[in-house]
Amino acid sequence: MVDTLILTLTDKLAAAREAARVLATATTAQKNQALRSIADAVVNNAPRILAANQQDLARGRESGMAAGLQDRLRLDEERLASLSAAVLEIVALPDPIGDVVRGSSLENGLKLTQVRVPFGVVGAIYEARPNVTIDIAALTLKSGNAVVLRGGSAAENTNMVLVEVIRSALDAAGMPAGAVQTIDEFGREGAQQLMRARGFVDVLIPRGSADLINTVVAESTVPVIETGAGVVHVYLDESADLEQAVEIVHNSKVQRPSVCNALETLLVHESAAARLLPPVLARLRESGVTIHADQRTLAVFSDAIPATDDDWATEYMSLDLAVRVVDDLDEALEHIRQYSTHHTESIVTNDIARAERFLAEVDSAVVMVNASTRFTDGGEFGFGAEVGISTQKLHARGPMGLSELTSTKWVVRGSGQVRG
Repeated sequence: MVDTLILTLTDKLAAAREAARVLATATTAQKNQALRSIADAVVNNAPRILAANQQDLARGRESGMAAGLQDRLRLDEERLASLSAAVLEIVALPDPIGDVVRGSSLENGLKLTQVRVPFGVVGAIYEARPNVTIDIAALTLKSGNAVVLRGGSAAENTNMVLVEVIRSALDAAGMPAGAVQTIDEFGREGAQQLMRARGFVDVLIPRGSADLINTVVAESTVPVIETGAGVVHVYLDESADLEQAVEIVHNSKVQRPSVCNALETLLVHESAAARLLPPVLARLRESGVTIHADQRTLAVFSDAIPATDDDWATEYMSLDLAVRVVDDLDEALEHIRQYSTHHTESIVTNDIARAERFLAEVDSAVVMVNASTRFTDGGEFGFGAEVGISTQKLHARGPMGLSELTSTKWVVRGSGQVRG
C-alpha cells in the first residue's frame, strides 16, 4: 500500500533512503514496468491533474505571475500526453546501472572494474514546473535512485496530485512508493532542511531562477549539481546565410520564449548588419517580439527601444530580445565571455574557420553552429527527458540524462592476493 501517514520531513527522507536501497538492486525489467505504470497513470488521471493545475494557474494570475512562468506552470492534455510519451522513451533507453566504464587486470592477478551505480537519493528544488516532477521521477527511477521533490508553492496543487499518481503507480507495479517524495507541505523551511540533509540526500539539483539556483549553491551542505539560468546568445557572422539567420533566430526566440534555452541576446557582425538585421528583426516583430537595441541596431531598424546595460545580462523568459552590433568575432566572443551564463551559444556562419574558433573559445555547456538554441534539451538529445541543464564543470555538463544521475564504484576481484 502507498504510505500516506508520513508526517515529518525526516520521516520522508528516511523513507527515500530505504527505497533507494531497494531500487539499487532492482532489475531493468522491474524499473521499466514501474515506468510504464507511471506513463499510463499520467494519462488516466489527466482530469485530476488538469483540475489541480487550473487551481495553480488561477492563483498565479491573481498574484500577478509573469506570463513566462505561467507558461511553464501550465499543463494541458497535449503536454500531459508528451510527458507520458517521454516516460516511455526512458523505458526504451539502456539502463546505465552496472555499465562498465573501464577495467584492467593487474600483474598480481587482481581484476579491476569501474561500474556505474546510483547516487542513492536525489533532491530537487524547482519552481512552477510540474513537468519536472514527471521527468525527474522517471529518470531517477530508471537510474536506480529515489528522489525528494520540492516543487514550490506556485505548482503545489499540481505537484501534490502528480506525486500521488506516481506513488500509486509505483505501488501497483510492486516498487516502493517511498522512492518518490514531495516536501512541498513544509514550505521554505522544508527547502532549507533539504539543503542540509547530508546523510539522507546524496546530491541536490536546483532548477529555476538565477536567485533560486544561487541560493541553493550558497546555502546547501549537500553536494549540488548547478543548473544555470539561460542568458543565451546567437551570433550572426558576416558570412551568415540570410534565410538561415531569419529562421534560426526566430525559432530560438519565439518557439517557446519562457524556457532556459530560448535566445535572449542577438549579436551581429557590423558588416552584415544592414543585410541581416532588417529581415531578421522584422520577422521577430511580426511575432510580437520587443527589440531592445543598441545604437548601431537602431540605425538600421528603428522599430525598437534603446537597450540599457541591464539588458545584456537579462534572462527575459518573454518575447523580448536584446540586440547588439559588434565589430567582429573578437568583440562577439568578449561580449559572450562577459554576459553569458554558460548555457548555450550559437553562431550562424558559412566560414569554417570562424565556426571552429567559436566552438573552441566559447565556454558554455552547449555550443552550436548553424542551429537553433532550442535544441539544447534532453529529449532532443535523445535522453528521453532531462533532470536539468548543468552549467557547471564537475561531473555533468549540459543536458542531464540517465548516466548523469549515476556515480561509479570500483569492483576488485581477487584470488587471495595480499599487498607486500
